[in-house]
Amino acid sequence: MYCCRCRNPYYVNVPPSHYGGQPVFWPPQISGYADRFSQRQLLNGRVERRDYGTEPFVVNIDEAAKRNNTFRSALWTGEHLQVTLMSINVGEDIGLEVHPEVDQFLRIEEGQGIVQMGDTKDNLNFIRRVSDDFAIMVPAGKWHNLTNTGNKPLKLYTIYAPPEHPFGTVHQTKADAIAAEEHHE
Repeated sequence: MYCCRCRNPYYVNVPPSHYGGQPVFWPPQISGYADRFSQRQLLNGRVERRDYGTEPFVVNIDEAAKRNNTFRSALWTGEHLQVTLMSINVGEDIGLEVHPEVDQFLRIEEGQGIVQMGDTKDNLNFIRRVSDDFAIMVPAGKWHNLTNTGNKPLKLYTIYAPPEHPFGTVHQTKADAIAAEEHHE
């Protein structure tokens, strides 16, 4: 597709309903790359369960979170940031925790729950209901918990800055996560 003014083959006029009518530049090295990259990562229609950290990575995070069935799996661990996928079973919670030097972002992709936060584990005075598309920001040093109050697994992803778990972390269940944390301490 050529821009009508400059005849440059790498500019595409995107419909205004998507990007305000601004031209978008697609460098030649991108052409076909995304398809090859995705096919290499996909296994039976899903992202392979492994940590893609330290390498450039692109994923449909909504789909990856919804398809995840592990309590916690590191998806990408870098030097300054970590993305993990989580699936919290009905009636279960993440577990009351605090990260003294780590800020945390959680995004609910599917399900519903209650998030609690506070300055001490005995005073969780910040309580909010959350569901699909809600984002939760947890400042370093805040005690917090997220409980699944729905009737299906709570699917989410979380971002830690800096990373909180070892590269390649996979905890099939909450019990596995607790055991790993006790062993790590």
